[in-house]
Amino acid sequence: MDFLKNIQLVGKMIFGAGSFDRLDGILTEKRSDSCMVFLVDDFFQGRDLADRIPVRNQDRVLFVNVDVEPKTTVVDDLRDRILQLNGRAPDGVIGIGGGSVMDYAKAVAVMLTNPGPSSKYQGLNLAKNASVYHVGIPTLSGTGAEVSTTAVLTGPEKKLGIKGEFTPFHQIVLDPQLIDDVPRNQWFYTGMDSYIHNIESLTGHYANTLGNAMARQSLHLCREVFSNGDPTDLASNEKLMVASLLGGLSLGFSEVGACHAFSYGLSFVLGTRHGIANCIAFNQLGDYYPEGVAEFKQLVARLGIDIPAGVTKGLSEAQMDKMIDTTLALEHMWRHALGEGWKDRITRDKVREIYQRM
Repeated sequence: MDFLKNIQLVGKMIFGAGSFDRLDGILTEKRSDSCMVFLVDDFFQGRDLADRIPVRNQDRVLFVNVDVEPKTTVVDDLRDRILQLNGRAPDGVIGIGGGSVMDYAKAVAVMLTNPGPSSKYQGLNLAKNASVYHVGIPTLSGTGAEVSTTAVLTGPEKKLGIKGEFTPFHQIVLDPQLIDDVPRNQWFYTGMDSYIHNIESLTGHYANTLGNAMARQSLHLCREVFSNGDPTDLASNEKLMVASLLGGLSLGFSEVGACHAFSYGLSFVLGTRHGIANCIAFNQLGDYYPEGVAEFKQLVARLGIDIPAGVTKGLSEAQMDKMIDTTLALEHMWRHALGEGWKDRITRDKVREIYQRM
């Protein structure tokens, strides 16, 4: 199976406690005659972190609500708002928050230089103009969005990312002190995204030595964190931040699989947040990832994590059909998970049966 990727990775990265305080100096080198726009999770509005943002002159701080999955309509609104406020493209876009804010920052940076609605660019290498400079500063660890080549968005017709060489961040700032105030369930849901990335990356048909090396080390760190760690412990947060980085990079050279195919359906139809959707789906996929799911269930029990159940109960036939359609449309995920003959191994009835367990 020919699966050779030539991908654009992040430009620069700084890692370690206190690295957020280096942000002003990092941005100084990129300032010209415009401004910097900070897209910040609105969770931080009125909190200490917001006061630490190195705002200068005409810089803009826009707080973004991420109660639902990132949407193309919000990307377009943010792009238009920035251009209205500033009159032109800014010197840079800085995303501060979890995976959703990372995806918004990447998508907005691309859409500031490419015309039309962002839904037009949901796919691979559809953007033709280089993005503005953009920086990712995660305050949650697990999604790998800080290093991925994709800004995952829910559009009017599908959940699919803006993916290509202009999407990755030019700079990321990895400060584990920023993730020491995360509720335990959220810490687990987001961190498990990295764990699931690794299981899917390692067990699929596109697995390779480079992707496997990063996925194995990421999986080792995830196991250390979730077997012995705590969301208030700096050492655990450092490990989880590195696990997220390596898990995200492993996917650059491999692929996600069945769990993400199911979670995309949950997110598109029900609006379920990505980390929780992955956990709901993975909990029912022992037929595909027996060892990983068994370990996942053990960690859930050990940590006392709540995994929502019955989320698909009472769906209309139209909703269930849309969920199934969304899942089966993700052919690259199924090809990785099951091989070229995947259509003979996963039917609509099988997808329906698995969704009904959720």
